[in-house]
Amino acid sequence: MIKILVAVDGSENSNRAVDYVLRLAQISCVLLEAHVLNVQAPVSFGDIKKFVGQEALNAYYHDEGAKALVSVRQQLDKSSVAHNYHIGVGQVPETIVNYAHEHGCAQIVMGTRGLSSVSSLLLGSVASKVLHLTDIPVTFVK
Repeated sequence: MIKILVAVDGSENSNRAVDYVLRLAQISCVLLEAHVLNVQAPVSFGDIKKFVGQEALNAYYHDEGAKALVSVRQQLDKSSVAHNYHIGVGQVPETIVNYAHEHGCAQIVMGTRGLSSVSSLLLGSVASKVLHLTDIPVTFVK
């Protein structure tokens, strides 16, 4: 079974990345397992943990990640492709690459641009950085 990491952020491009993996699974003679990852950037308002607590921050990260996974969960849950979901917290490109390495993923699939207005420049800052950080094949879906 080949493991493919699909990085999603709730954008249309990330939904199309999931569509791509589902089509790939249909035409492939090898079984695929999709690892769907949403990464939440850490809240950085100084020492906010003192005021809201780590438990509240974790709940926030979980809720935001769950929102980003809603549409792709619907796509994948209807399919016959083996899949699992994960919400990570950290610097987005580094977290994507680390997850792929730690879980033995053979490929990373992601949209060219995400929800951030800053990432709409050229290829997208997250996509570009992932490409530079990893030796795993990366497929960008527009």
